[in-house]
Amino acid sequence: MNKNRAEAKTLIEELKPLAAGADCDVVVCVPFTDLETVLCAADGSNIKVGAQNCHFEKSGAFTGEISADMLTEMGVEYVIIGHSERRQYFGETDETVNKRTRAALDAGLTVILCVGEVLAERELGITEEVVAKQVKVALHGVSEQELKNIIIAYEPVWAIGTGKTATNEQANEVNAFIRATVAKLYGQAAADGLVVQYGGSMNAGNAAGLLAQPDVDGGLIGGASLKAQDFSVIIHAACQ
Repeated sequence: MNKNRAEAKTLIEELKPLAAGADCDVVVCVPFTDLETVLCAADGSNIKVGAQNCHFEKSGAFTGEISADMLTEMGVEYVIIGHSERRQYFGETDETVNKRTRAALDAGLTVILCVGEVLAERELGITEEVVAKQVKVALHGVSEQELKNIIIAYEPVWAIGTGKTATNEQANEVNAFIRATVAKLYGQAAADGLVVQYGGSMNAGNAAGLLAQPDVDGGLIGGASLKAQDFSVIIHAACQ
């Protein structure tokens, strides 16, 4: 929940020349109130636009919610589903994540699907069990063809907004496990084609090491995306 419309426009204008020519996908997922402004500001550039959430129904008595169809009608291409803050603060469950994923796919959006464990779960040694359940439930009813429109972002909850970061090896280990879980569901070829991101306090200082890992295909960036220069360092690290 950052940036009003004027601030968001300034950020995109600063980012456009820094991101130009990048041979990786660059996506900014902004608050609903900034979407139209950012879509206009990013028009003609290589920066794509996403939302931070969507509801699982098309319309109706769901005051305060935004449907996937409303997003696609605006020209939005991506949506984050199941972010840990949605799970932690707003009652999101594995089941509602699945419903939102289904709605977003049906509307033609690319889903950035977030999974990850809390600190207590890591200390109990059940990271893999937690992450496997989140992945399997979220992908229930998703076909192999539809999987091509899903990006999975591993975000250890203990490393989000805390300044703590999983080591390069920890991030790669869980990302590799996510890929192996998907391979069991859809086959190795589908898993190999899947983009698996890391999303726990990646920043300009640690991005190169994390993105050099074989199973870390990209980053879901939080605070480090709020300054164009910092974000551009991460973009260029992803292009190496």
